[in-house]
Amino acid sequence: MSDQAITLEPDAQIAQYRVISKLGQGGMGAVYLAEHTLLGRKAALKILHPSLTQREDIVERFFNEARAATSIADPGIVQIFDFGYQDDLAYIVMELLEGESLDARLSRLGQLPISDALRLARQMSLSLYAAHRHRVVHRDLKPENVFIVPDPEASGGERTKILDFGIAKLTDGEQNHKRTQTGMMMGTPIYMSPEQCRGSGTLDHRSDIYSLGCLLFHLLAGRPPFDYENGGELIAAHLKEPAPPPSQFVAVSPTIDSIVGRCLEKVPDQRFESMRELASALDAAMRGVTGAELARMTPLPTMSPVPAITVPPPRRRWWIPIATAAVIAVGAIVVVAVMPHGDKAAAPIQTAPPPPPPTPTPTPAPPPPVAQPAIVQPVPVTPPPIAEPEQPKPAPAHTVVRHRPSLGSAATPVPQPTPPQKPPPPTTSTPPAVVDPYSDR
Repeated sequence: MSDQAITLEPDAQIAQYRVISKLGQGGMGAVYLAEHTLLGRKAALKILHPSLTQREDIVERFFNEARAATSIADPGIVQIFDFGYQDDLAYIVMELLEGESLDARLSRLGQLPISDALRLARQMSLSLYAAHRHRVVHRDLKPENVFIVPDPEASGGERTKILDFGIAKLTDGEQNHKRTQTGMMMGTPIYMSPEQCRGSGTLDHRSDIYSLGCLLFHLLAGRPPFDYENGGELIAAHLKEPAPPPSQFVAVSPTIDSIVGRCLEKVPDQRFESMRELASALDAAMRGVTGAELARMTPLPTMSPVPAITVPPPRRRWWIPIATAAVIAVGAIVVVAVMPHGDKAAAPIQTAPPPPPPTPTPTPAPPPPVAQPAIVQPVPVTPPPIAEPEQPKPAPAHTVVRHRPSLGSAATPVPQPTPPQKPPPPTTSTPPAVVDPYSDR
């Protein structure tokens, strides 16, 4: 089989996917646009280079790394739908991304604004932290392996997607020499860690921290920390040459210089302990940069100090108790005026209705109204037992006794009526004797 990447014709069938067109080609293989024959879902089909598919051990490790990538549940890592081995070709089916690669954005802009560079680096660090928790080390971070897709839920309205997890692991050991000859060496020398440059077999997550520091340097300054054309010079610089601070090429704060410098430490123990710690440092730097950029974009005009506004205490409504007392006084006058006098039975005292709500402004008390009988609804109370009045004895025919009706109420006991006095018996005189003239007969 040729060392060149195989070319698949349109409508070629790989597993359950139909090839539509070719998207691109690189040193590791080619990528095609494919469609699931049953679901109709678009996907990216990556075909491994034929020179690598000849090695069964490499293909097996390729599949193991693909399984590890599928176990990482993070939106910043490309999703893998399927992988397999067909017709002497190892393939991976992954989600189809719409957007642009970080390499294309750098080529278009040269360098990114400070806030954008920190934001994208923070997203990548969090995604790599999720990968490191599953013991997956990327080992080949570079702008070509980072894709930027629109995402309204992410900060800035876009999200980074990290590609090619585990591909760099396929070239450990003796295969590294072959890849160097064909331009496919393990990792990219511009972003390689010192331990990668030495060919160490004990790489861990701190190697990705160094590579992300080189990538962040490039986003800020528009160039990598070590800019040599020869690969040997790049490796020597990563091993021995101190990295310059980004402020040497762009105006950044000492905080950003410190973050990048700590990522680019030669000794792994002197770098950040984890990607999560790096993300926290980037988050703090983002808050400072955002405030500084807003201050530069919208300068505050010179203004006189604003006098303090004193809120007066609420006014006491002094007229409320006066109005209440006036209403009570008027009610008392009305009650006294309508009370009966003399021998009339006392009218029940009714409770006056509650005073009307006070008016907003104090007004003088109105003059007393003309005394009139007040029509007041009685308050329902339980009346005490009322003794039945004693019925008067019948009077003689010539005697007329007039009784005044009782004015008792439920609230006041009715006074007992005075029993009528018995008239004295009539005085009778003895009539004179009448002589019957016929009595002698």
